[in-house]
Amino acid sequence: MKASRDEERTIEIVSCNEQQDELRSIEEANRGHRLEDDSSTFDKGELHRGLHQRHVQMIAIAGCIGTGLFLGSGNSLRTAGPLGALIGYALVCSVVYCTLCSVAEMASFAPISGSFPYYATRWVDPALGFASGWIYYSTYALAAPAEISASVILLTYWDSNTNHIALYTAIVWIVVCMFSLFGVRYFGESEVVFASIKISLIIGLLLCGLVIDLGGGPRGDRIGFRFWKNPGALNRAGLVDNINTDRFLAIMSTIVQAAFSLNGMELVAISSSETESPRRNIKKAVTRVFYRLMAFYILGILMIGMLVAHNDPALLNPSQTAAASPFVIAIKRAGIEVLPSVINAAIFTSALSTSNTAVYLSSRILYGLSLHRQAPRILTRCTKNGLPIAAVGTTLALSLLSFLNVRDGSQQVFTWLSGLVALGSLFGWITMNVTYLFFHRGMRVQNYDLKQNVYNHPLQPYLAVYGLLWSLIFVLINGYAVFFRWNASDFVISYINIPIFALLYFGYKIIKRTKIIRPEEMDFVTGIPTLEETEIPQRPTRNVFHTFIRWLV
Repeated sequence: MKASRDEERTIEIVSCNEQQDELRSIEEANRGHRLEDDSSTFDKGELHRGLHQRHVQMIAIAGCIGTGLFLGSGNSLRTAGPLGALIGYALVCSVVYCTLCSVAEMASFAPISGSFPYYATRWVDPALGFASGWIYYSTYALAAPAEISASVILLTYWDSNTNHIALYTAIVWIVVCMFSLFGVRYFGESEVVFASIKISLIIGLLLCGLVIDLGGGPRGDRIGFRFWKNPGALNRAGLVDNINTDRFLAIMSTIVQAAFSLNGMELVAISSSETESPRRNIKKAVTRVFYRLMAFYILGILMIGMLVAHNDPALLNPSQTAAASPFVIAIKRAGIEVLPSVINAAIFTSALSTSNTAVYLSSRILYGLSLHRQAPRILTRCTKNGLPIAAVGTTLALSLLSFLNVRDGSQQVFTWLSGLVALGSLFGWITMNVTYLFFHRGMRVQNYDLKQNVYNHPLQPYLAVYGLLWSLIFVLINGYAVFFRWNASDFVISYINIPIFALLYFGYKIIKRTKIIRPEEMDFVTGIPTLEETEIPQRPTRNVFHTFIRWLV
């Protein structure tokens, strides 16, 4: 009897060992392709998960709602008219949503340092990750000094003394340094404050605009859709004689402006390596952030098209302060004199927030490049609190370029530097969608169930295809106007990113001899934290009010 029990126990042990061996073999098979030094290539990094759900959502909103909505929208209205501007912004919003869905699914599957450039390195081609990472880094590294300069220009609304520009630039730069060096938690809290100001401003402007449009202003003038009839819903670009073609070209100009205004939404995914419970919070943030931004931008463009005519002389004002905002123009036309200074102050915090976000975003991309040996390894240095101090310090040093605006002779150089990297975000969108298409195909070939991912959109991969095609079109039409009125410098600024990207891609590919990764060789396991490692159980809500607040943020 005892012998039979021992035999049964032996059979059970052998069976268990066989199952473990089988599981190991399945796991090894799923690991697929590995790059040569796993210890460095798949390093998770030293960043700490200090961002909560409210931080993630507010960071994304704060990064997208900026001077592009409050000031740049006036340029779109003047160029294409109210209907043309609405069409352009609606199209770009749809592309942004598709791109966000693509990068969010990859980020929720693999919430690790490096974000989409590393996903391209891991699942497409290391050369693509290298090229897109450096283009994207340079874009936002130079966006920071541009936004600092924009903040200083906004201060001239109250103080037009040009001798004070250097002092104001130094003060704003120090403030940005403080937010960047105090750690990710302080950065997150500052963006919550900035985003709250922006959201309050846009909601207030929409309500004020609605009251003015319905005749509730001091002058009692009911506007309605008057300006859609006269001077008209569509404006001409003034490039060709055919009126329909010329109107179409005007809408194209608006599309490019809208693309620049809406970049930065992908920050939801880029911050995943520093987000608490990233999979759950990214999933929640994607839909909520998009619909809120859609409401702000689409309603905002609709409102200014109702309040201001596209041929209003005030829209031709070259000022970069609140005086050029179509919202301020409408408020002044209605006879309200108090609000413009308040609006300018809010737009100032908006520009300050955008420069703050640019430093965060670019420094994390640089840290990821360094972590995966596509930038000097010294840039991986972090403080004990998880701050990538070397990458942040390098980016803050580049932001000193904002002092170029102090001297009149240097402003043209600064304009060129900003223009050279203006399309970097679009190259980022292209890379995100291309990488997702490879990711999607690889998971299907390796028999992964995409529906089991924490975040998955039922219309994928068609959303990625849509986002990719339109992003490519945006890059190509960016400088289309130079082909009607030739200007060599504008042509270089509009299209220099294309050969730079090609040089980075093919140069890295030739030197490192990289290859495009086949679907069956993609690694969907190594270095990717499990749900148990990242997700913290969500506390139950205490009451109805608490439930509402959790839904809201």
